[in-house]
Amino acid sequence: MTIEILVPDLPESVADATVATWHKKPGDVVERDEVLVDIETDKVVLEVPAPEAGVLEAIIEEEGATVLSKQLIAKLKPGAVAGEPTTDTTEATEASPDKRHKAALTEESNDALSPAVRRLLAEHNLEASQVKGTGVGGRITREDVDAHLAAAKSTPKAEEPVVEAPAAARSQKRVPMTRLRKTVANRLLEAKNNTAMLTTFNEVNMKPIMDLRKQYKDQFEERHGIRLGFMSFYVKAVTEALKRFPEVNASIDGDDIVYHNYFDISMAVSTPRGLVTPVLKDCDTLGFADVEKGIKELAIKGRDGKLTVDELMGGNFTITNGGVFGSLMSTPIINPPQSAILGMHKIQERPMAVDGKVEILPMMYLALSYDHRLIDGRESVGFLVTIKELLEDPARLLLDV
Repeated sequence: MTIEILVPDLPESVADATVATWHKKPGDVVERDEVLVDIETDKVVLEVPAPEAGVLEAIIEEEGATVLSKQLIAKLKPGAVAGEPTTDTTEATEASPDKRHKAALTEESNDALSPAVRRLLAEHNLEASQVKGTGVGGRITREDVDAHLAAAKSTPKAEEPVVEAPAAARSQKRVPMTRLRKTVANRLLEAKNNTAMLTTFNEVNMKPIMDLRKQYKDQFEERHGIRLGFMSFYVKAVTEALKRFPEVNASIDGDDIVYHNYFDISMAVSTPRGLVTPVLKDCDTLGFADVEKGIKELAIKGRDGKLTVDELMGGNFTITNGGVFGSLMSTPIINPPQSAILGMHKIQERPMAVDGKVEILPMMYLALSYDHRLIDGRESVGFLVTIKELLEDPARLLLDV
C-alpha cells in the first residue's frame, strides 16, 4: 500500500504555492510526523509531515515547482522501520536512520536544510557537514549553528603561514525571487503607483519615556515576565491617535471610504525570508504588558517562519521601526489597502533649545506617510503631533487626556 503526500489546504487568498525544500529524498526512512517538505506561499511556509513511518518512495514535484491545494507531490510506503533495507546497496542496508540522514546532509549540502539555517550557514561560510545536528533525525537547527560558532570563537587558532592571496575572481550568482519577495515587490509598486503618497515629519524628545522605563523596568519585568520596551509606548500612542483621527484608521474601497471601528496594527518585521507585517489585533483593549508579549510572540514566529495566514491578514495601520537598524530618517511606503504608515527611527542625542538654553536630549524623528486622497494635511499633521505629545508626556496615555 502507498500513501499519497498532498499539498495542504491553502488559504482562500492563496491561489498556489511553491515547493521550497525537500528534507528527504527517495529511499529515505522517515518517522511519523517528521517534516518531509516545506511548501512556500505568498505569506507563510507550510511544513508537510509524514502521516506514517515508512520509506519515501517517490517525489512527484521537485523543488521550485508550482503546486495547488491537495495536489499530489510524493508517495510514501508505510511500515518500514529503522534498520530495514531501503536501497539495493549493502551500505544503505546497514546504515541507521541517523547515519543515513547525515549522509544526505553531506551529499545535498544546504538543500536539506530549512531556509533560515541555510541563510545562517551562508553568512558564516560554513558547510552543513561541519555542524553537528541535534534536531529530529539529526537535522541541523539554528541553535546548532550558533553553538558551533560559539565553540569556534572560544578555540584559539593556530598560527598559519602568510600566503599571498590570489586575485579575487569576478563572479555573480542568479537565484529566483522567493514568493514572499515577489509579493512584497508587487505590493510596494502598487502602493507607489496607486496612491497619492506624501510624507510628513516631526521629532520627539524620548527622555520622559527613557526615564520612566529606567524607573519601573525591573518592577515591570518582575510582575509581568516581559521587558518594558519602546514599542508598547508607540503602539498605545498610535492607538490613541487613531481614535482621535478616524480618517487615518480608514481605507479606500473603490469610490467608498471604509471607517474601521477597531484598532488592528501591523508591525513591520524583518525575517530571513523577507519583510512581513504581522498584525497585533484589538490594541485598544491591550495593556502595556499585553502589547509587549504580543509583539515578542509575533517577532519569534516571524523569525522561525511560524506565522499563520490569520496573523498576517488585516491591519488598519502599520508601524515600522527602522531605528533598530540605525536608520536616522526615512520615508516609509504605505502598506495597501491601508492609508498610512508610521516610521520610527534611531534615538540620538542632539543639542536642543529648551527655555532659551541648550540641552543635550535623546531625540527621534517620526515620519508619517499617508494617502493624500483620503487624509488631508490637517489630519496628518494633527495625527503626528498627537503621537509626539503622548510620547513626550507618557502619563497622558494612562490618564486618557
